[in-house]
Amino acid sequence: MQDEVATGASAAPMRVIASRDELPTWVGKELACSDWLRLTQRDIDLFATATGDAQWIHIDVARAARESPFGTTVSHGFLTLSLLPRLFASCLRIEDVGIVVNYGLDKVRFPAPVLSGQRVRGRLVLEDVVVLDGGIMQARWYATVEIERGAKPACVAHMLTRYYSALPETAATDTHIVAIA
Repeated sequence: MQDEVATGASAAPMRVIASRDELPTWVGKELACSDWLRLTQRDIDLFATATGDAQWIHIDVARAARESPFGTTVSHGFLTLSLLPRLFASCLRIEDVGIVVNYGLDKVRFPAPVLSGQRVRGRLVLEDVVVLDGGIMQARWYATVEIERGAKPACVAHMLTRYYSALPETAATDTHIVAIA
């Protein structure tokens, strides 16, 4: 995917939080908004190949132009959803973390399609933080993927992320590790 910033605009600022222990002070607030990211037909085609979801509305440009109510191909909803970690990492960094784990998602919706060539960005609001056994901090984020000039978002999801001070002994069997700080 091609990273792109709107002409004349500077990159979205990276919010840096010094420690995961500061997260509770941010509950209920928007922490970050990413730069715009263009979803190309190539991105959509690669996702279709990787997942086996080759519906014509995603990959057949000529047919979509003729038969789709959108007049072009559209991104897979799960492609849009899969951008959350990338959008998140581009605008928010939490220091003093040994490992970040994607723990899952609650209530995911796709209110509007992303047309091939459109740009999207992510907004992150911290909904809740709990401290689990072993000092593991779990954050619940309200993540929105916006479409440039769109009336509705492409995706809204409640994303659960765990922050460990060090690599947990059970990480390999417990959850999917997405990033090591």
